[in-house]
Amino acid sequence: MDLLSYLDEGTSPYQVVSIVRERLSAAGFRELAFDEEFCLEPGGRYYVSPYPTVLFAFTAAEKIRTGSMHIACAHTDFPCLKLKSCPELIGKETPSMVRVNVEPYGGLLKKTWFDRPLGVSGKVMLRGKSPYEPREVFFDSKTPWFILPSLAPHLDKDIEKKEVDVQKEMMPIFCVWNQEASCSEHIFLEAVASRMEVQPEDILDYDLYLYNAEPAGYAGFDSTLISSARIDNIASVAALTEGLIADDKREDAADIALIALFDNEEIGSRSKQGADSVLLGWITEKIFESQLFSTMNYKNAMAKSMMLSVDGAHALHPNYPEKSDITNQVMLGGGIVLKTSATQRYVTDSRASAIVAGLCQREKLPYQKQVNRSGLAGGQTLGPIAASYLPVLAADIGIPMLAMHSAKELAHCADYEALRKLMEIWLA
Repeated sequence: MDLLSYLDEGTSPYQVVSIVRERLSAAGFRELAFDEEFCLEPGGRYYVSPYPTVLFAFTAAEKIRTGSMHIACAHTDFPCLKLKSCPELIGKETPSMVRVNVEPYGGLLKKTWFDRPLGVSGKVMLRGKSPYEPREVFFDSKTPWFILPSLAPHLDKDIEKKEVDVQKEMMPIFCVWNQEASCSEHIFLEAVASRMEVQPEDILDYDLYLYNAEPAGYAGFDSTLISSARIDNIASVAALTEGLIADDKREDAADIALIALFDNEEIGSRSKQGADSVLLGWITEKIFESQLFSTMNYKNAMAKSMMLSVDGAHALHPNYPEKSDITNQVMLGGGIVLKTSATQRYVTDSRASAIVAGLCQREKLPYQKQVNRSGLAGGQTLGPIAASYLPVLAADIGIPMLAMHSAKELAHCADYEALRKLMEIWLA
C-alpha cells in the first residue's frame, strides 16, 4: 500500500487505525484482546487495539535472547475541525443556508481551511442491545459534504489582517434548501442516518471530524513533492506499518519489534489513548507476562531497549529562512531528520542520535539534523512524554515538511522512502 493511499483513506484517527488493522491482518498478524492474557509464540506477529484510535503491533523473534525491544511511536490524529453536538445552524439571518457548528481540534492553520471541499468521518454510536452495549460504527461521507467560503475583500478590505473568529467565521455550509419546503432541525444527522441505513433516533452520539477531501498528489516539475492533507502524521504511521510488515530479520535485531500508534498528540497527548498515559507501559508489561519471557526480568530488558518517536520536522522555508537555525538547516529531499532540543522538547540525546546516524550511514540512507532556532520554541512530540513513562533510550526523528498543520501540507518522496527503509531496519 503506497503512502498516497494512506493519506487519502486516513480521514480520521478511526479510519487510520482501521487501515492499519487491515494491512496487518493481510500480512498475517493476529489480533490480541487487550483485556486478556497475551498468548505469544516465537516468531509470532500480533496487534492489539485497546481503543479504536490507538493500536500496538509487534513481532517476536524465533529465539528470545535478552528481551530487548525496538519501539517506534507515531500518532494517528491531525489538526482538523470537530463537529459539536446538535450541529445544525439554521438561523433567521440565513434562512436558506444550513451550516454546522464545529470547534478546532489541534493547532490548525485556520485560513487554509477556507474554500476547500470538506468531507466528514469518524465514529457514530448507535443504540445497542442494552445501554451498556451501544453499537460502534465508523462513518465516512467519502464525498465533500461541506464548504467554508471566504469573505470577499470587497466587503472587508482588512479581512486578511484579521484573526479568524472560529465560532463566527468557520461554520461550514452543509446545504442550501428551498425556503418553501420544510427543513428539519436535524437535517445533518438525518443525512448521516440515511447513509448508514439506520433511524436518526438510533444515533446516541458521535465523534465526527471534517477533513480536506482533496486527494493527495504529486507536485513540482519532476513530481518529487507530495502535496496532501494529513502528512503530519499519517506519513509516519504508514512508514511504521510498512516497516513492521516487511519483517526483514537481521543479526542485530531486537527480540521484539513494536510500533505504538497513539491518539491525541495534537492536543497534548493527555488522554487514556494518548502517549501521556501508562498505556505503552501496560502493553510492554503484558508482552513480558507471556510465556515467551517467563524467566526474564522486565526492567533489565527495558534497559537494553530503545524507542524512536517518529513525527514531522520543519524544513527550511525558502520564503522565511530566518525561521530556521543558522547552522542546522533542514531541507526537503535532504533525508531523515534527527531532532534535538536543549529544553527536551525532543527526547534525542547524543547516544541515541549516534545510533540512528550510524544506522543511516551503514544503510546509506540520507539524514540531517534539526535544532530549533534560538528564541523559537518550535513544536513538541510524543517522544519526551512516552519516554517519561517508559524511560528507555529514545530519539525523535521524522521527515522534513513545509506548511505543517495546513489543510494541505508538503513533503518529499525521497524523504519518506528513506524513513520507510529505516523503519524496515529498525523493526527487523
